[in-house]
Amino acid sequence: MPTKQGVAGPVTPNDHYADGLAPGRSAVSSVLRAAVEALEGAGIPFVVMGGLVAAAFARPRTTDDVDFFVQPEHAGDALDALGDAGFETEQTDPMWLYKAWRDGVVVDVIFRSSGDVYLDEEMLARARIGDIRGTRTKRISAEDLLVIKAVAATERGSHHWYDALGIIARTPLDWNYVVERARQAGPRRVLSLLLYAESNDMAVPADAVEDLFAIVHPSGGSS
Repeated sequence: MPTKQGVAGPVTPNDHYADGLAPGRSAVSSVLRAAVEALEGAGIPFVVMGGLVAAAFARPRTTDDVDFFVQPEHAGDALDALGDAGFETEQTDPMWLYKAWRDGVVVDVIFRSSGDVYLDEEMLARARIGDIRGTRTKRISAEDLLVIKAVAATERGSHHWYDALGIIARTPLDWNYVVERARQAGPRRVLSLLLYAESNDMAVPADAVEDLFAIVHPSGGSS
């Protein structure tokens, strides 16, 4: 995802934690429930993404924030709904990210991900209701999360890469859809991910690798 940069400089979760301490699991769960209720009550189309969903699809890991993916035209309304529900809010970066806080927990309202990925109707249709920390809500599909995390991975955000590998290792995937999403967002990055997964003896369909290679190198040579 784009660098978490606010109008006053880099934004990190610890900027908003009391005494610099990350919130506990129960606080994150409670804030997730309140935020979902606020967005659903306002009729905002959204999916939950980020670490909370990666933990369900890929590998158990701790996370201390909540990530919502919304359409750009609904980002302001989503922030207003959270404000009405008692969250502190901030229009952090008008290009991709707004933030809200409650009980020391950061809520990211993301409306453009790395690779110019936007929440669209197909993503919404593929999302499924599932349990996240005791709240039943709409989760981004494993395929969409894989592509987003492959494209978002950086040296500072290497956990995205390993979350994507965890999805490959542990979740059945619609590989045709992965290829089509990768075509739009970052075919080279996703191809690199699949080759790396193969190097770690993960099961990756040869057709998916070949299709992505053909997208990246349509003539069979360098592009």
